Amino acid sequence: MSLTLAHLSDAHLSPAPFPPLAEMRLKRFMGFINWKRSRERVNDMPMLGRLVADMLHHRPDHIAMTGDVVNLALQSEFRRAAEWLKTLGATTDVSFTPGNHDAYVRDAMPNLRRVLAPWTTSDGEPPSASPFPYLRIRNDVALIGLSSGLPTAPLLASGRLGAAQIAALKTLLRRTGAAGLGRVVLIHHPPLVKGAGGPLRGLDDAAAFEAAIAECGAEAILHGHTHNRMLHHLPSRATKLRDGRAPVIGVSSCSASAQDPRHRAAYYLIRLEQTGEHWQVSARARGPLPGSGIIGEHEPLI
Repeated sequence: MSLTLAHLSDAHLSPAPFPPLAEMRLKRFMGFINWKRSRERVNDMPMLGRLVADMLHHRPDHIAMTGDVVNLALQSEFRRAAEWLKTLGATTDVSFTPGNHDAYVRDAMPNLRRVLAPWTTSDGEPPSASPFPYLRIRNDVALIGLSSGLPTAPLLASGRLGAAQIAALKTLLRRTGAAGLGRVVLIHHPPLVKGAGGPLRGLDDAAAFEAAIAECGAEAILHGHTHNRMLHHLPSRATKLRDGRAPVIGVSSCSASAQDPRHRAAYYLIRLEQTGEHWQVSARARGPLPGSGIIGEHEPLI
């Protein structure tokens, strides 16, 4: 059995609206100023449209969007985000995990859970106020979605899973692994102790996540957040990959018009294929070609 999974992240759908008085918070005001000073020149919506069109042309079996679909977590942004996610496919074919911008401030959380619930719900279950981790099974592959986004003070962009979510993750990894399924973990923040952007931007409980993977296994871990193409590996005695290392794959912002190829917009086509008792994982990137707006193939990541 095999699965081709399209992975994109950090759409930051633009333009960012100025916060209305009822939703004005210090962090939102500072975020809007930051967007005007820098992100406004980087977030390229026409290019994002071309990237999505190319992705849909390749007809992946499932699409994983790993967070930061909005900028300031305003009600109007969540409505726009839901409409955009619908353009990617049916809710059963698209999975979402929240990022720090989706959980920007405390009063954003009810809208985040309510509006984006169709993309964060386990198979066969009604939307829940606390749906994470969720489990979706496609082509003998278990997709496990986590929420690392949480409201933070201004200038902070860190994330946290919490002990309860990590315990539930371990249960799902063991159960789906025992059933012979390949396991893909979806998360926004890079779940790494090292190489994740520092204490103000990383995952606070990355050590506990790494320990869970070492103990229970996974075949791939997908994240966004850094706006950078990244590849790390976590050792695991329970992974079903031959080399005993689970790849941790980070994708750049799918709307970034950056010149640096590591930060330029892209999406991944990740293929998981079962060969006997083991799984194989490969990943290739597609995005704007150098000096061109044409979407094309980049060097394989794995």
